[in-house]
Amino acid sequence: MDKLKLHTPDLAAENFRKLAALFPNAVTETINEAGEVVRAIDADVLRQEISATVVEGPQERYQFTWPDKKKSVVLANAPIAKTLRLDRSRSMGRDGTRGSIDSGNIYIEGDNLDALKLLQETYLGKVKMIYIDPPYNTGNDFIYNDDFSMETEEYASASGQLDEEGNRLVQNSESNGRFHTDWLNMLYPRLRIAKDFLSDDGVIFISIDDNEVENLRKICDEIFGRANFVAQQIWEKKFAPQNDDKYITAVHDYILVYAKQKETWKPKLQKRTDEALKKFKNLDNDERGVWTSGDLTSKTKAAGHSYAIISPSGKEFYPPAGRQWAPAYETYLKLKAENRLWFGENGDNVPRQKQFLSEIQDGVVPTTIMFHSDCGHNQEAKKELISILSKIGNGFETPKPTRLLKKLMNLVNFKEGDIVFDFFSGSATTAHAVMQLNTEDGGSRKFIMVQLPEVTGEKSEARKAGYETICDIGEERIRRAGDKIRAETGVEIDYGFRVFRVDTTNMEDVYYSPAETTQEMLAQWADNIKPDRTPEDLLFQVMLDLGILLSSSIEETVIAGKKVFSVAGGYLLACFDQNVTEETVTEIAKRHPFYAVFRDSSMANDSVATNFEQIFATYSPKTVRKVL
Repeated sequence: MDKLKLHTPDLAAENFRKLAALFPNAVTETINEAGEVVRAIDADVLRQEISATVVEGPQERYQFTWPDKKKSVVLANAPIAKTLRLDRSRSMGRDGTRGSIDSGNIYIEGDNLDALKLLQETYLGKVKMIYIDPPYNTGNDFIYNDDFSMETEEYASASGQLDEEGNRLVQNSESNGRFHTDWLNMLYPRLRIAKDFLSDDGVIFISIDDNEVENLRKICDEIFGRANFVAQQIWEKKFAPQNDDKYITAVHDYILVYAKQKETWKPKLQKRTDEALKKFKNLDNDERGVWTSGDLTSKTKAAGHSYAIISPSGKEFYPPAGRQWAPAYETYLKLKAENRLWFGENGDNVPRQKQFLSEIQDGVVPTTIMFHSDCGHNQEAKKELISILSKIGNGFETPKPTRLLKKLMNLVNFKEGDIVFDFFSGSATTAHAVMQLNTEDGGSRKFIMVQLPEVTGEKSEARKAGYETICDIGEERIRRAGDKIRAETGVEIDYGFRVFRVDTTNMEDVYYSPAETTQEMLAQWADNIKPDRTPEDLLFQVMLDLGILLSSSIEETVIAGKKVFSVAGGYLLACFDQNVTEETVTEIAKRHPFYAVFRDSSMANDSVATNFEQIFATYSPKTVRKVL
């Protein structure tokens, strides 16, 4: 049996292994800062292998950098020894039942960098759409502080935003000498990890304003690749100027759009408006149906495009100066024969080409301008939030309207069960929009929300109502929005969500990097599961380690008096009870799971432990056996 690793992957080590596999002759040994002999990559050999120009030292080159950028890269790659713990009391089933966990949606409370690292292997390439609305760095908002060298007391006095797990936010004022640096160091590692969540046809949308849009584009070009830039959309967030603005009222925000692989991702064509459809008529009772007419000329210069076109009355038409007919003469003759030319109702106007609604693509290509009439605006978003949460909704200064999120989702070609991910969840507008859109088009999208448990103001309406954190408000918004949507539509979709919170690992004293781990330590950990952790806690850590979706179905059964979890229809069978007998092991093996997981110390006696492998070899030799 193999032991589960109990920590997120060390991405730097993974990258080293990939390079070593590609170029084994570039692997060497050197002395590190501690005087130890370690394996390394020989840059000179690697340069020879790739036969490319390598820039190093003070030589000039195009690049985007800032103080501590290297540290933010290290931060993105560094492993953590944490886990996600289910909170049943705050979870809600598909039908709205509190305490049920049959929903496919996920809500995570905790630092989103930790959450991204915990989810990265399980959800690698499985997310169709990411939307985030990160802090805009206006000088008045809070950003994540990932500098964990700061003492707790120092931090608390500086910001007051600290929860029991040490999650922290700090206000980034313009007087801060690291104003842009701190914001970049916060966002860069999160986006770097998030990229790998996207499927090959996946896409990310990021809301931002003028304060950091140019910096955000630069880091996104670096992370996602400039070739995968799709658009910088403009969302009209306001519909009127503010007379107290000193210069010019900013009535728009931006939404940056990057595809995982631009050549693979294609935006969904948009439905034609009623106004656009009115242009299609059938003025000559053509059997092909309604049509509109298009310009028959072009600026393109080519031989054979300057002929005369004769109207039914015999009038000759030539292209205007500086233009030519778009179709070649042979194509024109075909258009004429097929009755695809239109000379106006009197038959003597400049010729145009018929364009039949039945023959053109089913929809129009989206544009970069997103008007508030189609997508909502900030005031609409606030009213929407207040209508659901009453006075509590006043605590969010710039929420996004659900119409905006639905508009973005309507750019994506979703398939059944595709995932929408938002790791700056805030008031949970994204989750609300997913449920709303699913009822409107019959979709089955799932959402994953992540939000830091930022505390509400002591004198705020939210605190008065008993909501101590933004997470409390976000979860309540999803519950109430689901109730409202169901009452208005009567459509039965998944209105629930499983609530998890980022916590320390379930194992005692697992605070070592893989390099520091010894065989003796592994032996000690066998019985070192923290006393406050439940079998359910262990199950979800196992699911994360094995790459099984947190939304998978979970059933509990009893075999020979022991609780056994069946995940994803028996794909994983896990038993964490003590004193497990051969009867339980045999019955699990007979069910042929892909994975079978036990506690290392759970066997009833040495005989069971000795016969364990033989039992599986007899009844289910292909089952992968793991212990923790």
